[in-house]
Amino acid sequence: MADENVSKEISIEENGTLESVNGNEEHSDVSSMQKDEEEEGKEVSSKKKKKKNKSKKKKELPQQTDPPSIPVVDLFPSGEFPEGEIQQYKDDNLWRTTSEEKRELERLEKPKYNSVRQAAEVHRQVRKYIKSLLKPGMLMTDLCETLENTVRKLISENGLQAGIAFPTGCSLNWVAAHWTPNSGDKTVLQYDDVMKLDFGTHIDGCIVDCAFTVAFNPVFDPLLEASREATNTGIKEAGIDVRLCDIGAAIQEVMESYEVEINGKVFQVKSIRNLNGHSIGRYQIHAGKSVPIVKGGEQTKMEEGEFFAIETFASTGKGYVREDLECSHYMKNFDVGHIPLRLPRAKQLLATINKNFSTLAFCRRYLDRLGETKYLMALKNLCDTGIVQPYPPLCDIKGSYVSQFEHTILLRPTCKEVISRGDDY
Repeated sequence: MADENVSKEISIEENGTLESVNGNEEHSDVSSMQKDEEEEGKEVSSKKKKKKNKSKKKKELPQQTDPPSIPVVDLFPSGEFPEGEIQQYKDDNLWRTTSEEKRELERLEKPKYNSVRQAAEVHRQVRKYIKSLLKPGMLMTDLCETLENTVRKLISENGLQAGIAFPTGCSLNWVAAHWTPNSGDKTVLQYDDVMKLDFGTHIDGCIVDCAFTVAFNPVFDPLLEASREATNTGIKEAGIDVRLCDIGAAIQEVMESYEVEINGKVFQVKSIRNLNGHSIGRYQIHAGKSVPIVKGGEQTKMEEGEFFAIETFASTGKGYVREDLECSHYMKNFDVGHIPLRLPRAKQLLATINKNFSTLAFCRRYLDRLGETKYLMALKNLCDTGIVQPYPPLCDIKGSYVSQFEHTILLRPTCKEVISRGDDY
């Protein structure tokens, strides 16, 4: 090993020239060069790692466009969709949380859960986009078609396997539900309107039914808050073996603790007594059980594995609705058998309904979109024979205002999942 004091002449090539340096300089320069090269190497490798990490993140988390155009299935390459809000059961059902048997049941149901979660993610993304567009002066037809076309895109519409679950309800003011514009309708959204935006999505017939209310004028805020809080109360009270009447009583208590002042007059908010939430089946939006929003309803119990739409309607009117206005919503009866039809046009229309909607609800705009024309007589014939059920708009007294909030919940064996919950409501 050479001593530090011994000088040694050495030639090294640097920038194409030969230089003579002593031993000390040579050692320090070479070692410093090696350090520099090592540090540069480290920086390069760390940059490469960062780039790899970034590219991995990009692959893991593709971003939705604005306006939304990427199908939700492409945003989750793993094929696993986010679960909704989890609420634990209470009291006698606490044991379910840790039951291995109940967890195994959930593992078996995972494909169905994943389908409905995909539909829920589409609902969340579509409503977020639509909320960014809403403003007074919009034509209601344009609003509905923009919403529905966005659903079709994000859910990768595919016949009866994936698509819209029922027509977009955009009922205004005293109209509580089941209104959507028919073709040619020129209704425009106004600053003082209270609009219930109720739309559904489905994957393989697993339906997400979810709604919210839009009001530009802040005077209606207490009315919206009443139905939002009443719906959240209904969700909180729901559970396996819970009686439907108990949920209704809890909803009414919260709902009617609110009042709203409009044009100097104070209104006690009322639950609409003849509107209900409902159980949901596969390709069946109303599966037989009703969830009341006032006290004194059915003693029937909720059961494990059931889906429910928990929805509440707050009104400044009588708190009672009746059918009124021009019908737009229709649905083939779920349990209808073969009924002979005389009119060839009715047979043809039924074939279109069977192919495109089956037992999912539809509206006249959807028939127009499929190229059906001059079908009103045939549609009336299908309704008269009981094959198709009309669902006219449901209205409280004229001049009143109604708000609505709704979520789809699933009573899983171990917990309650609010499938359609989002950051917004």
